[in-house]
Amino acid sequence: MGRRLDADTLLAQLKTTPAHLDPLYMVSGDEPLLVIETCDALRAAAVQAGYAERVSLILDARSDWSAVIGATQSVSLFGDRRLIDVAIPSGKPGKTGSDTLLRLAAMVDGGKLQDTIVLVSLPRLDRTTRNAKWAQGLTASATAVEIGNIERGALPRWIGQRLARQQQQLDPATLEWMADKVEGNLLAAFQEVQKLGLLYPEGRISPQDVERAVLNVARYDVFGLRDAMLAGNATRAVTMLTGLRAEGEALPLVLWAVGEEVRVLARLSAAQAAGEDLSSAMRRYRIFGPRENLIRQTLSRLPANAWPAAVQHAHDIDRIIKGLKVAGRLDDPWEELARLTLRIAVSRKPPPRAR
Repeated sequence: MGRRLDADTLLAQLKTTPAHLDPLYMVSGDEPLLVIETCDALRAAAVQAGYAERVSLILDARSDWSAVIGATQSVSLFGDRRLIDVAIPSGKPGKTGSDTLLRLAAMVDGGKLQDTIVLVSLPRLDRTTRNAKWAQGLTASATAVEIGNIERGALPRWIGQRLARQQQQLDPATLEWMADKVEGNLLAAFQEVQKLGLLYPEGRISPQDVERAVLNVARYDVFGLRDAMLAGNATRAVTMLTGLRAEGEALPLVLWAVGEEVRVLARLSAAQAAGEDLSSAMRRYRIFGPRENLIRQTLSRLPANAWPAAVQHAHDIDRIIKGLKVAGRLDDPWEELARLTLRIAVSRKPPPRAR
């Protein structure tokens, strides 16, 4: 039988009983930072519990879903337990994908997934999708973790909780001030919390110190890099990335910014390819103003089939940062991040064939 958990409860369980893992997890939500953190925690717990082999698949309605069932049935040369990591950025698996997910659910219910954990990650499911047969079947069999959005009113508390993990505290007024300065952007709030952890020791931080840290904006910033990449300004994007590296910006933070944008673009491209209205899809991801225009420009430059590879590229960089070798990638994660940035900045759709 499936069960529902919030992300905090799951993370607490993984810390207290890391070896007790369920065969099927479904993680969904529209806050990429929180979804990635939750999935990373599950992956780490799986490794700790002896699931040494990982099969990573990024799929949509047009993908070959036979690879999922094949991964559950193949035998490892070394007899390792395995984690099958299935990402569905569009949230739309299509007919074949739906059937495959239902088959997975049936395998779990029948106790047929031996030495295997399946992790399915999705964007937040709307009402129509929730009522789909595949979603109901998956939810009934999986440990479902739905990650809600952090609204502006809840952001000060969220920042406070993140600071507490670093053994740091702020007064309520300063937490409100920080939430205002990041304009409700969760990734920006995360970046500022990380910055405070690097700049100041454990304990209470004064409002004056927080103000100096938050207002000390680097000459090169991750959002400028993102905008240059979206605008197709390859020269500026590389300059920004080089500047961030020279100024000592934390590489994981830069990857969060670029990787989040790539994942959102992949979801929007898939939604557009499925016939969904792009404006409605962007409202769902809270994309407004100048960024909306940049997103449209980028989607018009790159074909829909380019996005799964770009998302995989971001995952590969994350693995390199963690010290893992990735076939076909450079050992320097900064260089690979430059490649990913250029992949988005300079790509063009091929011209239509002459008739």
